[in-house]
Amino acid sequence: MRERLKWDIREGVVGAETFSPKHSVIITWKNVSFSGGIDNSLYKTNTFQLVLATDEVYSYAIFNYAEIQWTSHTEAGGDTSGGEGGVPAFVGFNAGNGTRSYEYYPYSQRSTIRDLVGRGWANGFPGRHIFRIDENIMLGTCNKDIAGANLPLVFAPESGNMLGGTVVNITGPCFEPGMKIRCKFDIVDVVGTVVDRNRAICVQPFLMAEGYVIFDIKIGEGQYNWKGKYFVETPATATERIYFETDAVHERYPQEIKITWDKYNLTSNLNTPISVSLYGYRETTITPELVYIDMLEEGVANSGSYTIAPAAYRQRYNWDMHDIRFGFIHINLTNPVTYAGLTVSPVLWSKPIPLGWYFAPQWQRQFDSSKWEEYLCDDWIKNDRYLKNFASDISQCPCTLEQALADKGRFLPDFDCDLDLNPNCFYNKGARHCVRTGAPSLIGSEQQCCYDKNDYLMLSYDQQWGSRPRRSHNLGYLPWTEANKVPTLSQWFHDVSPFYMCCLWQHEQAVGCETFRFERRPSQDCVAYQAPSVATIFGDPHFITFDDLEFTFNGKGEFVLVHADTESQKFDVQARFEQVSPNIYGPVRATQLTSIVARDNTSAIIEVRLRPPQAQWRYRLDVFANGKRIFFDRSSLKTQHFHGVTVYTPSSVLNQSEVIMMFQSGAGVEVVENKGYMTARVFLPWTFINQTRGLLGNWSFDASDDFALPDGTVINPNINNFERVHKDFGLRWLLEDREERDKGASLFLHEYGRTASYFANRTFLPVWDQFPEDIIPANRSKEIRQAYDICGDSYQCRYDYAMSLNRDMAFYTLKYQQGFTSLKEQTSRRVISCGILETPRFGRKSNFLFVPGTKVTFECNQDFVLTGDQRRTCNADGQWDIPEYGYTECLNQEEFSVRTFGKSLPIILVIILPLFICLMCVGYKILMKQMKDNGSNSSGGFSSFRKNGSFKRPTITPPRITVKSPSESEDVGENEIRSL
Repeated sequence: MRERLKWDIREGVVGAETFSPKHSVIITWKNVSFSGGIDNSLYKTNTFQLVLATDEVYSYAIFNYAEIQWTSHTEAGGDTSGGEGGVPAFVGFNAGNGTRSYEYYPYSQRSTIRDLVGRGWANGFPGRHIFRIDENIMLGTCNKDIAGANLPLVFAPESGNMLGGTVVNITGPCFEPGMKIRCKFDIVDVVGTVVDRNRAICVQPFLMAEGYVIFDIKIGEGQYNWKGKYFVETPATATERIYFETDAVHERYPQEIKITWDKYNLTSNLNTPISVSLYGYRETTITPELVYIDMLEEGVANSGSYTIAPAAYRQRYNWDMHDIRFGFIHINLTNPVTYAGLTVSPVLWSKPIPLGWYFAPQWQRQFDSSKWEEYLCDDWIKNDRYLKNFASDISQCPCTLEQALADKGRFLPDFDCDLDLNPNCFYNKGARHCVRTGAPSLIGSEQQCCYDKNDYLMLSYDQQWGSRPRRSHNLGYLPWTEANKVPTLSQWFHDVSPFYMCCLWQHEQAVGCETFRFERRPSQDCVAYQAPSVATIFGDPHFITFDDLEFTFNGKGEFVLVHADTESQKFDVQARFEQVSPNIYGPVRATQLTSIVARDNTSAIIEVRLRPPQAQWRYRLDVFANGKRIFFDRSSLKTQHFHGVTVYTPSSVLNQSEVIMMFQSGAGVEVVENKGYMTARVFLPWTFINQTRGLLGNWSFDASDDFALPDGTVINPNINNFERVHKDFGLRWLLEDREERDKGASLFLHEYGRTASYFANRTFLPVWDQFPEDIIPANRSKEIRQAYDICGDSYQCRYDYAMSLNRDMAFYTLKYQQGFTSLKEQTSRRVISCGILETPRFGRKSNFLFVPGTKVTFECNQDFVLTGDQRRTCNADGQWDIPEYGYTECLNQEEFSVRTFGKSLPIILVIILPLFICLMCVGYKILMKQMKDNGSNSSGGFSSFRKNGSFKRPTITPPRITVKSPSESEDVGENEIRSL
C-alpha cells in the first residue's frame, strides 16, 4: 500500500517527485444516505473515499468518488425522497485549526457536483481527485472549462534559474493527446507538450528578468486564459546545482577543475550519459547575448563528479568569442527524453565563473603576449571611461559593521560574504561581513560595504579586497533586456570580471589594479553617512516614536503608524491590533500587534501577519505581496524583489519569524515574532524629516510635536494618563472603510468578506492603570512581586505581565524594548571618520583605521625609498594632520635619485649662480682696469689735443710691408704696433 500510495501521489501531483509518505490513513463512506429523507430515500446513497498521506512536511489528500445519487440533505433545501435541489453539499477541506479553508470549484455547492464521479482522472482514474493540502494548496486534477480564466493554474516548480532549462509541469485545463500547448514566460513564448490528461510540460527559456513574472498558457489557437506567477531566480542567487571543490576555476592556468553535482537532480537512471558544456555572456551591443561556446565532454557517466582538464582546450580557436570574459558550466542529458516531439532534459547550471582557464591560450595568441590580462584590463578601463559615472547616485557606506547591520532600510547581507551564510568572502578576503544596497539606484547601480575584523569599513584605497561599488545591481534594472541592465549578468560583465582581469590575474600594485581600485571602482568613505531614525511598537502595545517619546495605547482595529504624503515622499505603514487572549481569570482588556502592512509611493503592498498558534508549527508569520502569500523556505527565495520593494528573511532564520521590507526611498520595516508576540521597527532616512504623521509621531528631533492629529493639530496629553492618550490621540488614527485624505485607506488584505470595520472597536475600553499593584488584586501579591522580578524598571513589561499574567509576553516585551534601546544607541552614536588615507604604491600601512587617535605608519617594499611623512595621525576634528614633508610616496632608486637631483638643483643654482655672477663682475672690472691703464699710456697726444681745445684728424700712412728674418719679426711687429 505504501508503495502504491507513493507512486500515485508522485505521478498525480506536480512537484511531488520526491515525496515518500511516513503516515497514511484511508476513510471510506459506503452507501451513505442523506439526512431528513423518507423511507424510500434510504436507497439513494453515495459512496466515496478519502486517502490522507504525509511525510510530516508535505501532505496530500486523494478523493475517490465511486457513486453520487444525492446532492443535498433536507436542511439544505433538498427534497425528502431524492436529495435533490436546494444547496448542494460543500466539497473541500480546511486546515483543522480554524485558520484556512479550501472550497473545490467548480463542484462545491453547485449542480456540477454530480460530475465528480466522471471527472478528475488523477492517475488515469475517473472520479479520482488529488490535492496537496499543506501550506500551499495544489490540485492534481484538471478542469474541463478550458476558458476558465479565473481558475487556478497549478505548476511546479514555481521558480527556476534565469538561464533557463527548468522543466515546468502544469496542471489546470484538461488536456487531450496531440493538443497544441504554448507557455508564456514573461515576454517569451515556448512550445509545450501534453503528457497526460492532467499534465503538460513546458521548458523555461533563457529569461532576462528577475522576481515574479507572468506565466500563462494557451491551448490551440485560443487566448492565454490560464494564468500564474513564476519566480525567476538570478544566476547569483539561484540554488547552486554545480559545485567547485577548489578555487582552481578562478585561476588563469589551473591544472584541473573538479566539479560535482547531485546525480539524482538529472535522472534516477545513473547509467544515463550526460553532456558537460560551456556557455558565455557578452554585451557588445545594446542586446545582451548568452552564447554556446564549447562541448567540454559528451557521453560521460552520470557519476555526480567530473574533472575538467583545461590543457585539453588549449588549441581551441573560438575566433568570434574572444570578447567573452565569463560564463557558466552547463550539464544536461546526452539523450534527452522526447514527449510528443518536444525534447526535454533536466538542466544544471553553475554559478557565474571566469573563463581565463579556457580562453587564456587564445588570448595569449591574440595579443602575442603572456601578459594578456593587462591588455584585457586596459581595454575594459578604456571602455568604462566612456560610461557615465554612477558613484554619486548610490547610498553612502556606514563606518562600522554595527551601523550597517542597523540600517535595515538600505542595506542587506551580501550573499558573497555573509557572516551567517557564507563567511568565505572570496572577493573580499579579510572581511567579516559585507552588505549591499537592497534595490538598484535610479540608474541601476549598487553599493557594497565590507567590514574587517575590527568592524570598520574596508577601503579599496588600502587593499584590493576593499568595498567596491558596482555599476550594475544584481537585480538589474528595467528594461532588463538591455545591456547594463540584465540581472547578475550585467554586474559580472561590468564589475566582477574586470576584478579578475585587473587584480586577481595581475597583482595588487599593478597599474591596472590600481586604476581599478582608485579610479574606476573606488570605495566611498563614510564621512557623509547619515544613520536612519528608528521607531518601534511592541507588547501590549507600547510605542517609542522617532523622537524617543514613549507611550502606551491599547486601540483595537487598524491604525496608522506612519503616514507621509508630500510631493517628494509618499509612505504608509499601518498596524492591526487585536485583543490579547484570555488568561486564567477571563478576558484581558488589552490588545497586541497582529499584522503590519506598508507601501512606498507606488510599490507593491507588503503585509506581514501573525499566524495563529495552531498554525505556527512550520512558519511563524504569513507574508503577502499584493495579496499573494509568499514563502522564504529555500535559499533562492530568501530575498524577493517586487515593484519598489525588496523583502527578505535573514539566512539564519528558517521559520519565517523575521521579515524585513526595504523600499526604494530607503525606508525599511522590520517585523520580528517570538512565541506569538510581534514587534515592528520602522527605519527612515533623513529625507523624511518633518514629513511624517501617525502613532509613531512627526520626526523633527522635537518630541513635543509627536502627538499630531490627522488635521495637523498638535496636542500635549500627559503620556502617563493612558485614558487621555487613548481618547485624544490614538483613536484619531483609526482607519475606516473609506479613504481619508490625512490618513489614507486601509492597505490590509481583507479575506472572507471582512473590512477594516470588522476589526475596529472604538468603544473598547482597556485598563487605564499603569502599575501592577493597581491592576492585580492585592490578594495576589505573589504575581505583583513576579512582575517586578521579571521586569525590573521597565513599566511596559510590568504592565504587560499585570494584564496578561503571561511570563512569555512580559519577557518578550522586555527583550524587544532592550533590543530597540540598543539599536537606537547604535544609530545615534556618531562615528567620526578622517576619511581616505591612500596606501602609497609599492608601500604598506601599519593599519587601515580612520577614527580619531589613529596613528598610521608607512613602509615601503624592498628596493624602494619612502619620501614624505612617515607617520600620519587622525585628529579629533575628523581630519588627517597636515603632512610636514609632503605626501607619502615609495620610489625606486632611479626615480629617487632623479627626484633628489631635481630637488638639489635649485639649491645649487641659488648658491653657485650668485657666486659665479660676482666672480664674473670682479673679472670684468679687473679687465676693464687693465685696458684703461694700457689706453692711457699710448694716447698722450690725443689727450693734449683735447686740452688745447683743438683737434686735427691725423693722417694715416699705410704701413710698409717688409719681409724680415724670423729673429727680427718680433721686434719689428712691436715697433709697428707702437707706431700705429
